[in-house]
Amino acid sequence: MPAARPAPSPEPWRFEAIGTVWEIVTAEPLDPGTRAAVTTAIEEFDRTWSRFRGDSVVSALGREGGAVPLPPDAAAMLDLYAELSTATDGAVNPLVGASLERLGYDRSYSFAPGEPVPAPTAWRELLAWDDAGLALRGPATIDIGALGKGRLVDLVSGILARAGHPRHVVDGGGDLRVLGDPQRIGLQHPFDHRRAIGVWEVTDAALCASAVDRRAWGDGLHHVLDARTGLPVRTIAATWAVAPEAMRADAVATALFFDGGPRLAFDWGVEWVRMTTDGRVEWSPGCRADLFTRPASVEP
Repeated sequence: MPAARPAPSPEPWRFEAIGTVWEIVTAEPLDPGTRAAVTTAIEEFDRTWSRFRGDSVVSALGREGGAVPLPPDAAAMLDLYAELSTATDGAVNPLVGASLERLGYDRSYSFAPGEPVPAPTAWRELLAWDDAGLALRGPATIDIGALGKGRLVDLVSGILARAGHPRHVVDGGGDLRVLGDPQRIGLQHPFDHRRAIGVWEVTDAALCASAVDRRAWGDGLHHVLDARTGLPVRTIAATWAVAPEAMRADAVATALFFDGGPRLAFDWGVEWVRMTTDGRVEWSPGCRADLFTRPASVEP
């Protein structure tokens, strides 16, 4: 889902981080100090939240439980997780990490699936956060995949804006935030990457996408799980959401795989598009995406 560039523009800055390829485009060249600030922010976020790193905060908590000082992004992300969990009747859950690992999406990327395991339904009794810190009452695996990359895109965008780059595109592997010049972004077909199902023009907003063909392995296995069963979702193939901030767009893109997602998007004022596994395309009332096929929209 490539992003067009602000004009005029230097060459994009491309790099790999948190398991994906990033692209940052600005109207003016980035100085070394700003690049260093972006790199440091991503590294600190990864060192805190990555379940793929043995030295991360969440990995240390996951081994034995315990408590740590509240990480800078914990309250913002986990508060939103609580809303997601309520809206999807528990299908979205930040303790889904063990379920992903059991299916083979683990630290070593073994992709050797075992028996699925549901995430703890009473996760709020196990995971707590307040001004005193972040606490996990017993071993469990925190996974912030439902909205974490969106949060990091917002953090990087904020660094660029404060450094004097108000016109920019931050593309964190399909989760984008656009400030300044309008960008027309293609919505990649989940079953044929040579095609798009439409184009969405985005200005001063974020567009986040999720699809079952990304981070997929084995026979029908992929990273979007229903936490209540530990099994991959089967009815939705891809989702796209536009919101002022990438974290909220990312959260809605996840929620749209489940019942309750359209209602949550409506309550938050987020526009969306999704494609079912049988090829139908649905979208929110008033959605401004230019879709190449337009069946009926879906009321929340």
